[in-house]
Amino acid sequence: MKSRKVDSASESRATAPRKRADEPVDRLSALLDRFRIRASLFHAGPLCGRTPFEAQPHRAFLHVLRRGRLQIEHPARTGLRRQLVVDEPTLVLYPRSVHHTFVNPPREGSDFSCATLQFEGGDRNPLAAALPGLVLVPLDAVPGLRPTLELLFAETDHVRCGSRLLVDRLFEVVLIQLLRWVIDHPQAVGVSSGLVMGLSDPRLSRALVALHESPQDDWPLARMAAVAGMSRSAFAQAFRAVMGTTPAAYLTDWRLTVATGLLRRGQAQKLVAAELGFATPSSFSRAFRQRFGVSPRAWLADAPA
Repeated sequence: MKSRKVDSASESRATAPRKRADEPVDRLSALLDRFRIRASLFHAGPLCGRTPFEAQPHRAFLHVLRRGRLQIEHPARTGLRRQLVVDEPTLVLYPRSVHHTFVNPPREGSDFSCATLQFEGGDRNPLAAALPGLVLVPLDAVPGLRPTLELLFAETDHVRCGSRLLVDRLFEVVLIQLLRWVIDHPQAVGVSSGLVMGLSDPRLSRALVALHESPQDDWPLARMAAVAGMSRSAFAQAFRAVMGTTPAAYLTDWRLTVATGLLRRGQAQKLVAAELGFATPSSFSRAFRQRFGVSPRAWLADAPA
């Protein structure tokens, strides 16, 4: 049985005007609201010689190469290219925990601003899991990025009251701008399927955003297809080809992924079940066990803080 709060929210959405088929949708906010990303500056200035960045659980990195030339090295086990060279101002994003080493000229050096990222949910964060292990994007490729970086560099060059907090928030803005660009150019960063590719599709993205915003609603295939502006068969076929799973399976997985965040924040299991559209707490528990191999209580006991 759904809570009164959920029913009221559903009623409000039902009476809201429907979006036109050609009206843009916000493809990121629902994801970032559910699974937040926090940035923390740890370096600003030149780097000379060899600088290793150790892999630690649930720690990601965003580096901004402001000027200079950079050689990046990866251990063989990462699956990334062992060595590559960056010779223009570039955003360097590691959305998951990966050991990497920067090699810079010993005299000239290269100028960086570097932050660690904490994706809520760690490597299981939907966005972190959907991105390649390394994303390299030239600064000039991302529209609107320069003003943000100018403010970020001004704060790192001259420490003032509140600079550290402001720089952390600016790094989060840079990341959102980068994610926008990646969704619009998935193949440029090596993405050919999955969530990012689905969000880049004008029709599928409408259905995905609807699921992300209202996972507790009843979502038969016909309703998903109608939101996407497609027939049921065409939608089901396109969804599976792009996302690698069926619409129903994706909805269940999204509900359970959201559930992990709610459980981690201390919400009671029966409330989580109601908020996410499960008929009963026991049906939620069964689905959770099938997805994660353990009960919600056991998962929460072992989940990282």
